[in-house]
Amino acid sequence: MNDSATSAMAREVRRRWRDREAPDGDFIVFADGSLTVMDLLRMQPPDRLDDPRAESWHWTEALRATDWSTDNWVEVDSALATHTYEGSRAWAGESAQHGSIGWVALTRDDDESTLEWLAVSAWSNPFHEVTLDGTAVTAGSTSGRIWTFPRNAPQKVRITNDPAYPGRRR
Repeated sequence: MNDSATSAMAREVRRRWRDREAPDGDFIVFADGSLTVMDLLRMQPPDRLDDPRAESWHWTEALRATDWSTDNWVEVDSALATHTYEGSRAWAGESAQHGSIGWVALTRDDDESTLEWLAVSAWSNPFHEVTLDGTAVTAGSTSGRIWTFPRNAPQKVRITNDPAYPGRRR
């Protein structure tokens, strides 16, 4: 991809973020215009199919693209939580446009909320809490799962269960 196409894609991503829109599906969109397609997988041992404590969830990278398009964009305008840390801001919320789609974003804590990356999971519950530190953005979903996104590699997210939710293990 040439530099002008990259710049055009980055401009489109930034414009969509300002309009509080994101691709509809399971994606991580980066400020440089690149996109990572993710798959949300639920795993459970065959001998414990009726035991929710035996579940484990994984959001795995399926494809990375620098030149992409999508016909469907969803609103990510319902921010349910934010947290700032040393010039950055983490956001968490939901898109109620097509049901409750969870999303998490990392931006600069400036007047424009300049986007670094935005993760949207069509299969996740909304995210209602978020914290940020020097290494990770951690978001809690309304279903009791904790998603820990490394700041510089959000596609390497780790999903665990919230120990505060009865019947779930971390």
